[in-house]
Amino acid sequence: MSLKIGILLGDDIGLEVVPECIKVMKAAAARERLDIDWRALPIGKHGHEQHGNTLPAVTEQTLRELDGWVMGPIGHAAYPRGDATWVMPPVRKKFDLFAAVRPALSHAAIPSIHENVDIVFLRELTEGMLYSETVVAGLPEFRPNDDITVAMRVITRKGSNRVAREAFEIARTRERKKVTAAHKEPVYRLACGMFAEECRKVAREYPDVTFEEMMIDSISMKLVTAPQQFDVVVTTNQFGDILTDIGAGLVGGLGLAPGLCVGERQAMAQATHGSAPDIAGRNIANPYAMIMSGQMLLAWLGRKRNEPKASAAPYPGGGQDADRRTQAPDPGSRRASKHHGNGRRHRRSRARIAATSRAGAAGATSGGRPCAFISPSSPRRWCSQPPCRRWLGRKHRCKPGRNARSR
Repeated sequence: MSLKIGILLGDDIGLEVVPECIKVMKAAAARERLDIDWRALPIGKHGHEQHGNTLPAVTEQTLRELDGWVMGPIGHAAYPRGDATWVMPPVRKKFDLFAAVRPALSHAAIPSIHENVDIVFLRELTEGMLYSETVVAGLPEFRPNDDITVAMRVITRKGSNRVAREAFEIARTRERKKVTAAHKEPVYRLACGMFAEECRKVAREYPDVTFEEMMIDSISMKLVTAPQQFDVVVTTNQFGDILTDIGAGLVGGLGLAPGLCVGERQAMAQATHGSAPDIAGRNIANPYAMIMSGQMLLAWLGRKRNEPKASAAPYPGGGQDADRRTQAPDPGSRRASKHHGNGRRHRRSRARIAATSRAGAAGATSGGRPCAFISPSSPRRWCSQPPCRRWLGRKHRCKPGRNARSR
């Protein structure tokens, strides 16, 4: 079976991180002998330069023939205002990609606000507070005079039901099997009320999954104070836009936040972060989130197309391969974006993504929790646990309860 996957670079740092993602996906596919027909398509600024629109007709037509695609971030904030050809490409709406699946996973080797965070957020994408990406014609907001602006929020039973169902399906595959629906029904009784009604309706079909509801302000606070209590969180469009960024902040930042937009038959790999025009062209953008988004796309296609090679290609979870070197480099660093797709260590990374899960990693300790560094390779590290503070070498093994950090 051959899969058809599109490559859309997007804007700004998309031109740097998407190629690294494709390198890893091609390596994973080659390892499993998975046949993929790759299609490069213009979008965003390049689409407008070549065809006079940020979503050219040739791109839209070709996307309809594909199983999925990898799309880089779109720098729509810099687009000219008042020109209908310069808009955020409405890819999600046109292809009915109704849910954004965005995991927030903490890594033992990367400093974060909380440890042991493993949450999957599902954000409804096609409705809510309308904007250019959720309409196919006309303008979602209007200003009848200089003193008044009118905006609309749309909630449908269909939209609420299918994103809730996707959340429960994902929860069924996870150990805790728990779904939290976030809304504000006591205030928005009809809009949030309809979303909550559909979530409750779907929950009755999944007796094996624990279901709870939480107010959007309450869950925002609890995500910051005790995120370990959450497993799968489902919510509406704008609420989800905020919660997913909170989740990314909990585990190390947007550079570690992959994402997948799913529909009934197609999916789009797109990292949570934006186009970062301030660092574009400097080759220092972190491609890790984009790479893991590609992993999510292959896994999803494997399930939907019943293609075992696609399911086997990604490294499940991917978290075990993350360490400090996956973090975005400092502006003065010589380390480039392409470092993540090239070199000996990253050839090993691609091999790990292509293989099935390997338990454990170098640096694991006996009789206690693993060393905070999965694979210590630099002597310029020391144990941060007082009163130890000793330098760590290549063969160092932290004792239980001790952490390690980079100088």
